[in-house]
Amino acid sequence: MRTIMLDVDGVLVRGRPHDGAHLFTDLEKDLGLSLDQLQSAFFKPRWPAIVTGQKPLVPELTEVLASIAPHVTAEALIDYWFFNDSRVDLAVLDAVGKLRLSGDRVYLATNQEHMRANYLMETMGLKDHVDGIFYSASIGHRKPDRAFFAHATGAVAVPVSDITLIDDTEENVLAARAFGWSAVHWTPDMSVAQELAALTSQQE
Repeated sequence: MRTIMLDVDGVLVRGRPHDGAHLFTDLEKDLGLSLDQLQSAFFKPRWPAIVTGQKPLVPELTEVLASIAPHVTAEALIDYWFFNDSRVDLAVLDAVGKLRLSGDRVYLATNQEHMRANYLMETMGLKDHVDGIFYSASIGHRKPDRAFFAHATGAVAVPVSDITLIDDTEENVLAARAFGWSAVHWTPDMSVAQELAALTSQQE
């Protein structure tokens, strides 16, 4: 039995439901909010504390929007954000189902704050397709921090050599390998089954 740790954004979930484009592609047109301003005022200074569970999303976002886009509420932006970042790669999801049917365990291993983690599992229904989720806000550390991998390893209670990360961020892949996991640096043209088979053959 293998334990697969599956990244979310860029692997299982990619962009807007209708076209796969980046979630904020039409942000300024749709909500009258500049992405550059949102990045500089919110994501760069505040996101690290939010995504590691040190600060809550809504109050932080409310404070920023009051100064850069007072016509947009935090709730409206969050609804827009989560919906526009919810396109599931059905080929990856199908591969997850086959892995679990064969006896493997598949967990989401992702950098998320609490609200989106809940959205992924409950609203999008991913809880019905995986064995659980490990996410940064609940752990207090994000990939590629060693503490993230240590927490997930302890929770699944298997040797590090039995765990494989599938992630589209090279830094996370290298950190996972340094911790003792095997890892696949994911690109959209890959096949989950083929990549895992290739890893197995390398380890034999």
